[in-house]
Amino acid sequence: MLQFEELKQTLLNEEDALSDLADAMGITKLKEEVARLEEQAASPDFWNDMQASQKILQKTSALKNKISAYEALKSKYEDALALIELGDEAEDLSVLDEAKAECDGFQKKLEEMRLMTLLTGEYDAKNAILTFHAGAGGTEAQDWAEMLYRMYNRWGERHGYKVQTLDYLDGEEAGLKSATLLIEGENAYGFLKSEAGVHRLVRVSPFDASGRRHTSFASLEVMPEIDDDANVELNPDDIKMDVYRASGAGGQKVNKTSSAVRLTHIPTGIVVACQVERSQHQNKEVAMKMLISKLVEIKEREHLEKISDIKGEQKEIAWGSQIRSYVFMPYTLAKDHRTGYEMGNINAVMDGDLDGFINAYLKAQSLGALGENIE
Repeated sequence: MLQFEELKQTLLNEEDALSDLADAMGITKLKEEVARLEEQAASPDFWNDMQASQKILQKTSALKNKISAYEALKSKYEDALALIELGDEAEDLSVLDEAKAECDGFQKKLEEMRLMTLLTGEYDAKNAILTFHAGAGGTEAQDWAEMLYRMYNRWGERHGYKVQTLDYLDGEEAGLKSATLLIEGENAYGFLKSEAGVHRLVRVSPFDASGRRHTSFASLEVMPEIDDDANVELNPDDIKMDVYRASGAGGQKVNKTSSAVRLTHIPTGIVVACQVERSQHQNKEVAMKMLISKLVEIKEREHLEKISDIKGEQKEIAWGSQIRSYVFMPYTLAKDHRTGYEMGNINAVMDGDLDGFINAYLKAQSLGALGENIE
């Protein structure tokens, strides 16, 4: 039947793409690496070094997950093709909608996995640390920073990532002045690194009795969570430590003692804070990890030879430097100024539907087509 023949041809056209994906993911090499690691795990002295053993098991699990994901996609292709052929042979149009759904599901998953092959950076597979800062504008900007904080919480939840608040500083009347999230999961940093920058909001202010339109700014920093064994040495004399009481969204589940820790890297002026752990010592450990992660991210992004080359210059969180605008009135629109990608359903965006923006960025970056400020 014509309908099934057309659907079958659509699916067959993706066969080369499926094969190319296997090559891009290096499935054959991944299987060889798994076999090698499993051989290591079977050796009698494997557990002599517990830390090294755990890392090998974690790496093996991650590689197996990649292989399983590809094999599941291949099975999805074969199942969809079998369903189309079954419906065609039986001339049963009642199967057509299900076959279309299977075909669409395969194509969507294929596109998702193709995008993952673009994540080739050294730290792309790592967890992501997100830090939010309200721009100038008092309550307006602080409320906007909290909206962004919620948006990325929801994005993480949508993708099955573990989301944890490391620090949260309340705004004066509403919202937040600053906050830090840890989003744990494979490729979290690779996907979220494109979100770093200034985010601009245009709306009628709920805090303005006159109902005037306001423009607010908030910035987002994104850095990879660097492993403890990263080869980074910091001079203790370059780090200033302050302790304070935990508060706000991050402090609701911790002791109300002066256990929260703020570290300042004096040469660069970089500040990190943590209040999520129960003890001052634990918070200091997490904050130190955040500081190292931030310094490594800056070093890599600015192509510097060493951490001591970082100047620590701060950009203003204001007009002209935004990567994306969110408009709530007189129309609704979220538009990325680097790729031109836009979405009119602002409520969905604020509820964490950001994949379109992230995917557009990854594609444009791979093609060398990122713009500085596409209007």
